[in-house]
Amino acid sequence: MRKISIVIADDHAVVRQGTRSLLEREKDLEVVGEAADGEEAVKVLEQLRPDVAIIDIAMPKLSGVEVTRQIKPHCPSTAVLILTAYDNDEYIFALLEAGAAGYLLKDVDSREVVEAVRAVHAGESVLHPVIARKVISRLTSSAAKVSEEKPAVELSEREIEVLKLAARGLSNKDIATKLFISKRTVQGHLGSIFNKLNVGSRTEAVFQAVKRGLLSFKELP
Repeated sequence: MRKISIVIADDHAVVRQGTRSLLEREKDLEVVGEAADGEEAVKVLEQLRPDVAIIDIAMPKLSGVEVTRQIKPHCPSTAVLILTAYDNDEYIFALLEAGAAGYLLKDVDSREVVEAVRAVHAGESVLHPVIARKVISRLTSSAAKVSEEKPAVELSEREIEVLKLAARGLSNKDIATKLFISKRTVQGHLGSIFNKLNVGSRTEAVFQAVKRGLLSFKELP
């Protein structure tokens, strides 16, 4: 089975080394590159196009927010996982707007980092549902204007159902149980949604759907 490729971007060498050591203990994970500042991160990510990018917010030259903004248009399939010490809402909002798929604090348990990498690679969110709903609520105020600027995208009724449950933070397995379909079918629907919206994670998909007028905050469970 192909390993999940990962790039770590953090200006602290000890953090990069510790994170690499943690991840490479897992048989299905492989760190393929590192970056010590924002500009280097953009270059490495665009060159290697990994499955997952673990990025800090506070880095020299370019912040994690700017790195995410720059790479997502070129590497839409790379899931961005933020690993940082900052937890304020403004950072969360800016990063999710930029296309980040997950957001963790550096004091989390090591197993949570490993599982988060697998989760964002599978298109699942590692955000707390309350945080996700808060951001979606703020996005709805400008949803109409943005949706006029975006090309029309159509999602099927089933895809909308899957997306609504994803917005609640349900795993693929839980969504499958809720809709009486297989986990593989859920993955297929999410894959179709990601392709249509040109995103790499369920978090991005929910926000893009709201911005394009495909979902409204009131419609979410």
